[in-house]
Amino acid sequence: MDLLTNLALGFGVAFTPINLLYCFIGVVLGTAIGVLPGIGPVATIAMLLPATYALPPVSALIMLAGIYYGAAYGGSTTAILVNLPGESSSVVTIIDGYQMARQGRAGPALAAAGIGSFFAGSVATLILAAFAAPLTEVAFKFGPAEYFSLMVLGLIGAVVLASGSLIKAVAMILLGLLLGLIGTDVNSGVARYSFDIPELTDGLGFIVIAMGVFGYGEIISNLGKHADERQVFTAKVSGLFPTKEDFKRMAPAILRGTALGSMLGILPGGGALLSAFAAYTIEKKTKLKPGELPFGRGNIRGVAAPEAANNAGSQTSFIPLLTLGIPPNAVMALMVGAMTIHNIQPGPQVMTSNPQLFWGLIASMWIGNAMLVILNLPLIGIWIKLLTVPYRWLFPSIVLFCAIGVYSTNNNTWDIWMVAIFGVIGYLFIKLGAEPAPLLLGFILGPMMEENLRRALLLSRGDWSVFVSRPLSAGLLGAALLLLIIVLLPSVKKQREDVFHEEEA
Repeated sequence: MDLLTNLALGFGVAFTPINLLYCFIGVVLGTAIGVLPGIGPVATIAMLLPATYALPPVSALIMLAGIYYGAAYGGSTTAILVNLPGESSSVVTIIDGYQMARQGRAGPALAAAGIGSFFAGSVATLILAAFAAPLTEVAFKFGPAEYFSLMVLGLIGAVVLASGSLIKAVAMILLGLLLGLIGTDVNSGVARYSFDIPELTDGLGFIVIAMGVFGYGEIISNLGKHADERQVFTAKVSGLFPTKEDFKRMAPAILRGTALGSMLGILPGGGALLSAFAAYTIEKKTKLKPGELPFGRGNIRGVAAPEAANNAGSQTSFIPLLTLGIPPNAVMALMVGAMTIHNIQPGPQVMTSNPQLFWGLIASMWIGNAMLVILNLPLIGIWIKLLTVPYRWLFPSIVLFCAIGVYSTNNNTWDIWMVAIFGVIGYLFIKLGAEPAPLLLGFILGPMMEENLRRALLLSRGDWSVFVSRPLSAGLLGAALLLLIIVLLPSVKKQREDVFHEEEA
C-alpha cells in the first residue's frame, strides 16, 4: 500500500506542468545531441549542467534524467544508421543493427531499439520503485574480489561474443586491457606509458577509440574500394516497423535483456555496458530458429536484447545513487554533482527527507521513456532519409561530426589526431578480420579490473586465495571457467567456425 501511495505522490510531482516541460526538454535535447556521433550522455549532461543552476531541484534532476535517456536512445540511432556508437553500450547494437540498415531494414532495427528500450525502462522503473532498498543489499555483498571476478566473466563473455578466430578475440581483449593501462596510476600517482606526452597522463578517451576504430576505420575501408563495392546502403528500405515474425523473435529477447539489465544495473561500474554485452552473448548462445539470420548478419534479436538490457541497466543504476549515495557510473557522478549544487545530500536520507524528489524522479523516468517512444517512432522515416544521402556527401559529414564531438569533450585538438590514428588502426582491423568490440570492452573494464584486483590484494594482505575463498567470487570465476571450457570444446569450436564461414559467405 505504501508503494502505491508513494507512486501516487511521485506522479503528482512529475505531472505538474513545469516538470513535464523540463522532462520534455531533457528528452528532446538528449535525443538531438545523442544522434551526433561522439557526444554521448556524459558530455551532454556535463555541457548542460550549468543550465540547471537556476531551476528547482526536482525539475533540474528530471531534466538531467531526460537527457540521459534521450542521449542513450540517440546513440543507438547513430549506431544502427552510420556504424558509430553514440556511447559505450551502443557498441553491441552496431553488430547487427548496422547490418540490418545495410539490408534495407533500418526501420525495424530502430523500432526494435525503441520498443525494447521503452519496455525495459518501464519494468526497471517499477523494480526501482519496489525493490530499491532490498536490492542495495545485493550490491553490498560485492567487494573488490567479486567485482574483479565479475569483470573476468564479462571478458570471457566477450570472447564468446566475437565471431571467428578465438585467438584474434583474445588478442583484441588483451590489446584493450593494455590501452586501458595508459594514464596515471591511481595508487601511486605516477604516469604510465605516457611517453612524456602530457595529454596521455589522463589516459585515452573511450570516445576517441570508438569513433576512430568504428567510424573512421569504416570510412577509410570504404574509400579504398570502388564505388560499386562500397559497404553502403544500396538496398531499398522496406517497411518502417517490425513485421509479425520480427515481433515473435523480439519479444523473448527483450524479456531476457530486461531481466539481465535489471540485475546487472545495480552493480557499480559499468552496469549498462556489461548488461548489453551479456544480453548479446546470451542471445548468441540461444538456438537460431528456422529462417532466422545468423548473428552478425542482421538478426533483430541482436538489436532488441542489448538495447533492452542497456536501458534497464541505465535505470536500475539509479538504485545505488538514490539509496546509498554511490554513483555507479560517470552519468550518475554528474547527477550527484547536480544534487550537491541544490544542497541535496545523495544517500538513504533522500527517500525520507525529500520524498517529492525521490518519487518524483522515479515517476518522471516512466514519463520520459513514454515521451521518447512517442517522439522517436514517428521520426524513424526522417532518420532513414539519412540513408538516401550520396556517400560522397555522407562521409565528410560523419568525419566532421565525429571531429566536433571528440573536440567538444575536452576542447583539445590532440583528441582529433588520436581519432585519426585509431581510424588507421580500425582499417587494419578490418583488413585482418578482427572484431573491435572485444577491444572496447577490454579497454573499459581494464582500469576497473586493475583497481579491484589491487584493492582485493591489499585487503587480503597479498593473499590470492581471496578470489576463490569468497563464495560469490568463486562462483563467478567458476562460471567464467565453465564458459571458456565450453567455447574451447572441439564440437563447439567447429560450430563457431562453421557459423563464421556462413557469415562470410
